[in-house]
Order: sequence, then structure tokens, then C-alpha cells
Amino acid sequence: MPKQRHELVFGSFITPSADHVEQVVALTRLSERAGLDIATFQDHPYQPRLLDSWTLISYLAAATSRIKLAPNVMNLPMRQPVVVARSAATLDLLSGGRVELALGAGGFWDAIEAIGGRRLTPGESVDALEEAITIIREIWDTGTRGAVRMDGTHYGLAGAKRGPAPAHNVGIWVGAYRPRILRMVGRIADGWLPSLPYIEGGLTGLAQAGRHIDEGAEAAGRDPASVRRLLNIGAPSAGGSSPALSGPVTQWAEQLAAITLEHGITGYILAGDDPTAIQQFGEEVAPQVRELVGRATT
Repeated sequence: MPKQRHELVFGSFITPSADHVEQVVALTRLSERAGLDIATFQDHPYQPRLLDSWTLISYLAAATSRIKLAPNVMNLPMRQPVVVARSAATLDLLSGGRVELALGAGGFWDAIEAIGGRRLTPGESVDALEEAITIIREIWDTGTRGAVRMDGTHYGLAGAKRGPAPAHNVGIWVGAYRPRILRMVGRIADGWLPSLPYIEGGLTGLAQAGRHIDEGAEAAGRDPASVRRLLNIGAPSAGGSSPALSGPVTQWAEQLAAITLEHGITGYILAGDDPTAIQQFGEEVAPQVRELVGRATT
């Protein structure tokens, strides 16, 4: 069983539909009332049917009081890293430390290019993401004197001023599936946030991906357990939501606890806009998972 260093967190993954603005706000508030720790939203700036994620979570920060908020995951090719850093820090300060930052290297390149983004190869996108994470952390590091400079392949800074620093240690989580980017997650990121249905091989693939993260962390001299592992899981359906989970949402506690104990996953984000599922996930499933994992690790 992997060493557990992080508290278990549970969240929602709500569709930021521009046609159902009231529903998006209502589901976020429901997530908070149900006791969930975080509400997350996809980020696809090339999709006019979706709300802009930064504007949305800024509004929701004012419409809630406790729950954390995050993009899931932010489309980095459409966002300038210094601006990302300052936007995240600003909202974290305004919300009292309720922002986390999940980033993606990009993937829908036709759509990205169609609205003026730069098309990158898979390898280039990983390199760009690593440079961006370095920049974001440097901008937040107000304890270091001097401006931020970088002569990177994809980003260059010629003396960017540091700050502001966020209110708390904002986690940088990365959506990743391939070995190279997984090793990068282990090397420099705070966490890993994939979607279970997209992991090749299901739970078998989850274990292999974790090994790549461990390799990257060890090569960088980091404790692999310091890298938080989270997971987007599908909403419940009649036949089960994913190859790994089955049955109604109220029966998932044992399955999720087993995944935590075997694979070290300490965050579960429920995708879908079913208010009943969100409420059950927060009020019934999350406490049961915490209890099962607690009993097994004490």
C-alpha cells in the first residue's frame, strides 16, 4: 500500500454550460452544502457553448464561502503563464485561499489553432507545460529578490516582476496520461489529475501511470508520496459509470477506498450534473470512504 501523505478530498466536475448558467451556480452551491471539498470546471476557450472558466470561478468564489474551486484542467496553450499565475494568486487572495490550479498541455489542436493558438506537437506541449509551471512558481515566489527571467524554447521572460503571492500554497495538478508527461508530473508538479475513463487499461493502467510518476519524482530527488494523486470519475449510470466502478453511487465507497489503499489516490472528483448524485457523493460516499481508509491505515 502506497504511503498516505495527503488528506482525502472529494469534489464535483460540473459542466460550465453557457445555456444553463443558473444550473452551474446551483450545482456549485449544492456541492458546498453537501460537504464536498472542491468544485471543478472544464476549460475549453474555443467552445462558445461553455463559460470562460476563470470568469466563472471568480463569480462562484463570491457566491460560495467554503468550497475550493479549480479548472479541470486549464488549457495552457490558450493562457499566458504569467497571467495564469497572477490570476490564480489574485483569486486565491480574494477568496481566502480557495483556489487550486489544474493544468493541461493541450490536445484539441485544430480548435486551438482555429482561434489563434499555436499548434504544438505532443512533445513540444509537454516541454511548454514544464516551462510554464516553472514560470508560475517563480512569479508566486515573492521571497526571492530580483525579476524572473527565462530564455525557454516556448516562453521567454525578460525581467517579469514577482507577485502577488497566493494566500495559500496553491497546488499545481496536471492532467496527464503518457509516460513522458507523467514523469514530468513526478519531477515538478504537486499532483496528478487524470480522468479514469481515459486511462488505458483502467486500474491496471492506473498502477502503471503511478510508476512513471514515481520514476520522475525519484530522478528529481523527490519523495514520490509528495505528489498527490487525484482522479476524475464518471457520473453513475444504470450499467456503471466506468470500467472500474459499478452500481449506484451509494455503493462506491468500498471501491474508492480500495483504490486509495492500493494506488494511493487521495482525491476523487465526480463528473456530471446530476444533483442527486452530487449530494449523495458528498453526504454519503465521502464520509464512508474516509472511514474505511481511516480504519485500514490506523
